[in-house]
Amino acid sequence: MTAEPNQPRFLTMAQVADELNVKQSLVQGLIRTGELRAFQVGGRGMWRIGRRDVEDYIDQAYRRTAERIAAGELEDGTEAEEA
Repeated sequence: MTAEPNQPRFLTMAQVADELNVKQSLVQGLIRTGELRAFQVGGRGMWRIGRRDVEDYIDQAYRRTAERIAAGELEDGTEAEEA
């Protein structure tokens, strides 16, 4: 995700899920646990996530993954995805 001037400042959960290539339910879980900052807008409680917050989450995920690899908890380059 690049910081282009014409990009919206805030994203929906669906847009974040698409950007991270995950299901929207995972984004909801990340918000619920506080791993991903978000806020609700309006009476219907629509969630919005700042672009910078998504970038911060990605940076933290890279750091956590590198630490787990260094600790021997993960094999370098191994990917396990849901079918």
